[in-house]
Amino acid sequence: MPGSAGPVSPRRGQAWPERRQHRGAPEDRRRRVTPLEAAAPLAGEGEEALLRGIFEISKRSCDVVLSARRLRWSPILPESPTGDSSLVLQAQEEMTELKDVFSVKLKRRRFVGQKKGGTLLGITIFKCINKGENKLTDCAIHLNNLSEDHCHLWFRQLKEILNGFQDRPKSLKVFVNPSSHKREATHIYYEQVAPLFKLADIKTDVTVTEYEGHALSVLKECELQAFDGVVCVGGDGSVSEVAHGLLLKAQIDAGKDTDYIRAPVRAPVPLGVIPAGTSNILAHTLYGIKHAVTAALHIVMGHIQPVDVCTFSTPSKLLRFGFSAMFGFGARTLALAEKHRWMPSNQRKDFAFIKTLAELKPEECELSFLPLQVPQEDSQGNDRKKKEKMRKKGSKDQWQKIQGHFLNVSIMAIPCLCSMAPRGLAPNTRLNNGSMALIVVQNTSRTEFIKHLKRYTSVRNQFNFPFVETYTVQEVKVQPRLKSGLDDKDSTYLNAASAEGNYPWNIDGDLMEEASEVHICVHPQLINLYGVNTDDLESFQATCSCI
Repeated sequence: MPGSAGPVSPRRGQAWPERRQHRGAPEDRRRRVTPLEAAAPLAGEGEEALLRGIFEISKRSCDVVLSARRLRWSPILPESPTGDSSLVLQAQEEMTELKDVFSVKLKRRRFVGQKKGGTLLGITIFKCINKGENKLTDCAIHLNNLSEDHCHLWFRQLKEILNGFQDRPKSLKVFVNPSSHKREATHIYYEQVAPLFKLADIKTDVTVTEYEGHALSVLKECELQAFDGVVCVGGDGSVSEVAHGLLLKAQIDAGKDTDYIRAPVRAPVPLGVIPAGTSNILAHTLYGIKHAVTAALHIVMGHIQPVDVCTFSTPSKLLRFGFSAMFGFGARTLALAEKHRWMPSNQRKDFAFIKTLAELKPEECELSFLPLQVPQEDSQGNDRKKKEKMRKKGSKDQWQKIQGHFLNVSIMAIPCLCSMAPRGLAPNTRLNNGSMALIVVQNTSRTEFIKHLKRYTSVRNQFNFPFVETYTVQEVKVQPRLKSGLDDKDSTYLNAASAEGNYPWNIDGDLMEEASEVHICVHPQLINLYGVNTDDLESFQATCSCI
């Protein structure tokens, strides 16, 4: 009947129309389908979902799934009226690996001046991303939800997962050299690095050094077991001092005789390098770039590389631990630069380089070296125990000796990348292959020597000269020889850069002067540094054309 409130009977063969029940009943809500349900297992193939919930991400309601390894989310879309599931799949699922996440915080709205409490808005996740050209940066993912219980549950679970990454530091001893380069170290640390450490909940104990050797004296008395790592903010000289102090402290704690260390013990904690100097060779070698945020994020993420270290000794005492050294041109250039500390950094180094090149003269010395002996079956490997075993088999008969006039002698246990040498000063060595590169530049004309130096700034082989010889070694002895019969001018030159006849050495950008024989020995993987393997770095172009 017209106007009747009763249902109209369907024709034969037809179904009753679906009744619309009260909107509040769960069973009558329109079902929403997500790409997570339509196209993938619950938490990824072979993964178990720890939590699942709804958050607003980028102004869209998303179905979010957390597993032990990943966080995945996709927009929630209504079921298609036509039943076409392909429309649902157009909303692309997004994902982030939890190994790239370094911090999670509860997100709150606070009034001006309010430091605690506030209205809970959700959770913010901070992750590390690679922007290319070896540069890292941080970014934030905001998961908005007003439920206190919901957010706290997710926050606790995420914190538990992040705390499971064992190599990530929780406490760091930091040394800042305020005199490095353009006196930028303090600003770099407090403006760029410290905020990241705070965001990652890393506790820090900061020492701003006041004089040369300050970091060494502090480390000798430091209780390193209270820290997960040591960080140096400065140039190559500052890093060299801290690395030496860290290893020297390890020998003292192990009861070793620090005057003679044939088999040193490893450093107890990793060392991080924040570049704030001029050349920053170690930072370039570890990160492929001079970038404080990149260096800080490698430390925060706990990226650790075992690295070979050298001992530099005289017959009577240990001089220091280090990664590389130069004798001859490279050392005399540094010695001259150190005498002109009153000049601006770049001008001082350019002046010293040009003046030393203008007065270029060779050093007469005797080089003795023990070639690296690698077992045939391990020639492509990196097994520390096998290399130590081969090292012990070395005999006096294996030592080789060359004597003559050399413009420069370099001994390097790491590749020594920098903006002026994109391939590295010693491109044939690695961070932890248990060997040193011995690079000997014989006496030649100034013109030919300049050609050799220019090769460092390009990708061409800088050793492809008849007067350049390279060796892969595990020990080197350098014995300077001051021949009698030299005229006054030559004698003055040989002693000009140092006092009392000592010869200058450039060890990791730090000047040392020594008159007697220096014995250099490499010790495989003696220290852990925060960074990545040299082979994993992207190639980068030279940015300096001063040579």
